Amino acid sequence: MSTFTRFETHDVRFPTSRDLDGSDAMNPDPDYSAAYLVIGTDDPDGLTGHGFAFTIGRGNDVQVAAIRALAGHLLGRDVQEVLGDMGATWRSFADDSQLRWLGPEKGVMHMAVSAVVNALWDLKAKRAGLPLWDLLARMSPEELVALVDFRYLTDALTPEQALDLLTAAEPGRAARREELLRTGYPAYTTTPGWLGYSDDKLVSLSRQAVAEGFTQIKLKVGASVADDVRRLRLAREAVGPDVRIAVDANQRWDVAEAVEWIGALAPHDPWWVEEPTSPDDVLGHAAIRRAVAPVKIATGEHVQNRIVFKQMLQAGSLDVLQIDAARVAGVNENVAILLLAAKYGVPVCPHAGGVGLCELVQHLSMFDYVALSGTTRDRVVEYVDHLHEHFVHPVRVRGGHYGAPLAPGFSAELLPGTLQRFAFPDGPEWRAGAVPGPPVPPALEGDAPPAPAALTAPADGVAVGA
Repeated sequence: MSTFTRFETHDVRFPTSRDLDGSDAMNPDPDYSAAYLVIGTDDPDGLTGHGFAFTIGRGNDVQVAAIRALAGHLLGRDVQEVLGDMGATWRSFADDSQLRWLGPEKGVMHMAVSAVVNALWDLKAKRAGLPLWDLLARMSPEELVALVDFRYLTDALTPEQALDLLTAAEPGRAARREELLRTGYPAYTTTPGWLGYSDDKLVSLSRQAVAEGFTQIKLKVGASVADDVRRLRLAREAVGPDVRIAVDANQRWDVAEAVEWIGALAPHDPWWVEEPTSPDDVLGHAAIRRAVAPVKIATGEHVQNRIVFKQMLQAGSLDVLQIDAARVAGVNENVAILLLAAKYGVPVCPHAGGVGLCELVQHLSMFDYVALSGTTRDRVVEYVDHLHEHFVHPVRVRGGHYGAPLAPGFSAELLPGTLQRFAFPDGPEWRAGAVPGPPVPPALEGDAPPAPAALTAPADGVAVGA
């Protein structure tokens, strides 16, 4: 019997604020970061699982601490038991009777669950010798339904309905898998559209995106209506009438303000408006959608769990559903959300900015295409050309399409040198001079954050610091 013996966390931060990469109306100076986890076993194969929660800088240490709080649920446990029933494993993390109080099923702890669950799926796929999308797409409808916690969902989607959806898609799986391997999965790019970029850079990058084969780009909006109209006009002139341009307000507006602002942008034909208001405002999104139609409303990257997605679908709050691989509690919950979207006939176009999110979420869309929705019509995965070089198996985007990953696992593994170079606060990249943040409160001066650490399991299976 092999057991889990390693639970190693890292606070990894990239100083993207130096060049305003990732900047938007609500987040003008992000430092893309990963609260990163490596899990290992005493199995002689030496395989490890990798997962992370994505943040944008300050607070990444809090997210790391939340992940470490889950170590006791894994260390010392039997590997086959954990990986053999990932539905039960998901529930064992999400239902911690004390940690659940910090949510429930939302926020920092729920994102911590995503890091652990995704790391387990990474290990499971590696042990199977398959990329995650292919591992999921080879599972039977019954096995896939068993992954999902249907609590709170059955007024919208029952296990029987989910089984029917997956069973109906079975006949075309093999053909769709071959098509995916041949052509890849459609992508769109946000690279031209960061709010801190100059007009010249916006135009140049928009033209470059079209030349590279992208048929959709995205711009950030929400700081100034006059600036947004000008930037959208320039982008439209640069790419022509046939390329879709989505815009993203990153939760900037109240409901009435959103309706007015979108009206000002409408003459330049935005394909969708993303996160026009608070991600928790189910009815606000529905009101905006009714008022601005036929402009589409998209949201999801900050929607905290499958229950809120269920309500948005029930209320008619969105035209495009945007899952995130590390916001909700990992693969299992995203399978639930994909099933909900299929039930309601809403296309899924995942959020994939940040560090590593492109690497992860491509697998979920590819699984959805092969084993559930059976289509890529009006479906695209976001692509941002930042930080992929730090991954052992980075995304491959050619001709506006993601190439299907072939390496076993979930594509989450960072290079060892990256873990060392971008470790916060003592890695070489940060010692060389980080962008200063807000002043440290006097009471905290001299306090040092905890160093990244590993946890190991002694004979009794209780987690201890290594």
